[in-house]
Amino acid sequence: MEGMTINNRAEVSEADRIKTIAMLYDGAANFTRVARKKLEIGDATGKSLYLGKTSAIVSELSRSLNMEGGDVSRNLKKLYDFILNSLHKADAQNDIRAIEDVEKVIEVLRSAWKEMQEAKRL
Repeated sequence: MEGMTINNRAEVSEADRIKTIAMLYDGAANFTRVARKKLEIGDATGKSLYLGKTSAIVSELSRSLNMEGGDVSRNLKKLYDFILNSLHKADAQNDIRAIEDVEKVIEVLRSAWKEMQEAKRL
């Protein structure tokens, strides 16, 4: 997938893109949850590893935005920037609240994409 983003792969249908993005949110939610648990038990290496995995997913989602798409794209970009800044803060400062904030935002976004995924199945 080098050099390609989610939205510019013409062979991928809209339903497939929605499913892929929903899966990325699932991964981000899971990795963030694991990172929080690693922080809680004092595993700094594990915390950093899983925060990095979440960051990689969110960075890819951010890069995939069509910024000519209007307010939705701009608002998602702001949320992704907030998530990335919070992940950095959580890693640098062992800030559990920053991780919890990320979990909340990712869960809201994840739920919205899951609803779109379900709507496409109908």
